[in-house]
Amino acid sequence: MKFYNYIIAALAFMASVTGIAQQTPAAPQEEAITISGATAHIGNGEVIENAVIVFENGVITAIGSADTATKGKVINADGKHLYPGIIAPAKSLGLIEINAVRASNDQDEIGELIPHVRSIIAYNAESKVVESMRPNGVLIGQTTPQGGTISGTSSIVQFDAWNWEDAVIKEDDGIHLHWPNTFRRGRWWEGEDRGFKPNKDYAEDISAIETFMKNSRAYKAKDGEQPNQAFTAMKGLFDGSQKLYVYADGEKEIIDAITTAKESGVKDVVLVGGYESHKIIPFLKQHNIPVLVQETHNVPARDDDDYDLPYKLPKLLADGGLLVAIQNSEASNFQTRNLPFYAGQVAGQGMDMETALTLITGNSAKILGIDDKYGTLEEGKSATLFISVGNALDMRTNQLTHAFIDGRELSLETHQTELWKRYSEKYERQSK
Repeated sequence: MKFYNYIIAALAFMASVTGIAQQTPAAPQEEAITISGATAHIGNGEVIENAVIVFENGVITAIGSADTATKGKVINADGKHLYPGIIAPAKSLGLIEINAVRASNDQDEIGELIPHVRSIIAYNAESKVVESMRPNGVLIGQTTPQGGTISGTSSIVQFDAWNWEDAVIKEDDGIHLHWPNTFRRGRWWEGEDRGFKPNKDYAEDISAIETFMKNSRAYKAKDGEQPNQAFTAMKGLFDGSQKLYVYADGEKEIIDAITTAKESGVKDVVLVGGYESHKIIPFLKQHNIPVLVQETHNVPARDDDDYDLPYKLPKLLADGGLLVAIQNSEASNFQTRNLPFYAGQVAGQGMDMETALTLITGNSAKILGIDDKYGTLEEGKSATLFISVGNALDMRTNQLTHAFIDGRELSLETHQTELWKRYSEKYERQSK
């Protein structure tokens, strides 16, 4: 009898887990799909009113105005808006589930210079955090390790998959370097005040990074020798097959980081954060440096900064001729779903709405090197897109009715929508 009790308990547990599990990934597209009547926001600044878009086998085969021929299943989207899937760069989505539970945290490994640590093999495709991105239109992300000086290697994934092998779009696309600060806060546990003071180790920290880069570039494994994994992992930076993502905010730190990387032979550098990048736009243009700006829903870092600097920074950089996209460097992974509203904030600072959209679609794809397939609604590109009731950059009207990744129609149900439905009628029922 005891044995049967165990079986019943096990089945009950499995049923409870199944009830809250992630939605099953969508099956491959089997028939042609046409979306008609929507206002199509292409993702490169263009708009097509009353658009028709056709996609087959996960690829857009036609897009145009109302006279474009339809094919297969037709989705009537009259009065709605059509967008390319939003892209989330440089976040540890899928690498950490609950911050307070160490067993669910794979975003940070031991060591300071560990480019050979690959985030993709730790990516959790069944993450509820990842699942919660989709109802806001965030369908692609760059899963990125954090911590240390050189944190490791990122990969780009789509957010509807059984496992990391199914999810991956671009494997080992870049290496992430967190540049040291020229100032640091006082350490209260050592009796120091909490104010900022010069970082006495700054020059030494830079020297260590520079030496590591130069050794990596010069390294060649000898016959029969065990390869140096860290040096080997850096090779893509010097032949242009990978990008170096440099996290720096201060004017001096940005200049030092880019100068060091370029002098060490790194081909492609992307600046992440760049809080003071608007002060050195000519320098960034000279070195052809794109910028992934931190979230706009933020406050100034210093008392003497403009109160609206975080709001307008992307526009300042774009007006200066830089390639700019948005990521939420300081906010938690959950807040990544607010990417469309960060772009909407920039539109509120005077940027054209369609240009603001490029900050989370077309420009993001260019910076990550996936613009051949993603980021815009164009023939020959992936049918990774969504339909919204209204303006997707406005949190009041970002209400998705359909979403597709590579032509596969996604479920927009998540653990959060289930909870919303469960509790939405609670008080109404209690009042009766």
